[in-house]
Amino acid sequence: MTTHATAVPTTMTAWAQHRYGDADAVAPEDMSVPSPGPHDVLVRVHATGLNSADARVMRGDPLILRLVFGLRRPRTAVQGRDIAGTVVGAGAAVTTLHVGDAVVGETTGGGLAPFVAVPAARLVRRPEGLDDLVAATLPMAGGTAWQALALAGIDGDAARGARVLVVGAGGGVGHFTVQLAALRGAEVTALAGPRALPVVTALGATTGLEHRRTDLSQLAAASFDAVVVIAGDHPLRHLRRLVVPGGTVVLVSGGSRPVTGPLGVILRAMVLSMFGSRRVRPLAATAKPEITAELARLAAAGDITPHIERVWPQTQARAALAHIDAGHTVGKVVVQVGRSEVRSNLFP
Repeated sequence: MTTHATAVPTTMTAWAQHRYGDADAVAPEDMSVPSPGPHDVLVRVHATGLNSADARVMRGDPLILRLVFGLRRPRTAVQGRDIAGTVVGAGAAVTTLHVGDAVVGETTGGGLAPFVAVPAARLVRRPEGLDDLVAATLPMAGGTAWQALALAGIDGDAARGARVLVVGAGGGVGHFTVQLAALRGAEVTALAGPRALPVVTALGATTGLEHRRTDLSQLAAASFDAVVVIAGDHPLRHLRRLVVPGGTVVLVSGGSRPVTGPLGVILRAMVLSMFGSRRVRPLAATAKPEITAELARLAAAGDITPHIERVWPQTQARAALAHIDAGHTVGKVVVQVGRSEVRSNLFP
């Protein structure tokens, strides 16, 4: 393994859990610094962006998730999937990254620690001048937003002038969906909570609707070319009637069954899409480094601006997970290594 000139310690303190539960299940734990395999790099973590996926895996909720992430406890003890940091070690087969490279990417976990070993193929170099905190917000939430819009057909020339409704626009995925759709020339209506509405309108939504005061069944039929649903259990028939013939409803999430989660909604969506021209498409977003690279380029250029609601020091990672778990975050929450204070509303 090639390592950085600065010595890498053999042990570290990470936030780990050995049972499913709320944030109280997560505790600081001394463990060995991981050794990268032949195709991995060792990253010194500077910032970790938290997502609702971290809270879901932490809780093992819905139960069907445990088939993938561990039946009795999380297979990966350390949460944190979006990281920004610096390569300090590289496996013998790694040729795309080098020690000293500033990188960003989506991992399978391990970000709530000073060091994490990651397959080099999952990471991309950070553009010059892109802040660690901003970079750490991008991979999962921004990538999901990008893939949702692509599935809805809101990309390329088709996006210009398209009417898009984003349901659940105030969270991490939602506020990126608003920005990317607006950047591509779409007319965006954002359904969000009252704290989030000023944020999403500042980021490009032309119309903001307060979710508790808006009944989707009362909106005019065929009002949108695409509807992207990120939060809420809305009847599919109400969502489908909102799009024009040939339009698409994309389900980023949906269904809150404690055992099966969104499976029932996905099956109903597949059946509905067999009839008529209004499609309902569930999204199974995956980590795509090429999209992360493009998001990083846009962020470095100032074309997209993540709204970071709060930055927690790594010493308070449990509190950051509890905040995400509560489900009321506007924009993104980031955990930063090496800071002792909490900072809020860093970015517009």
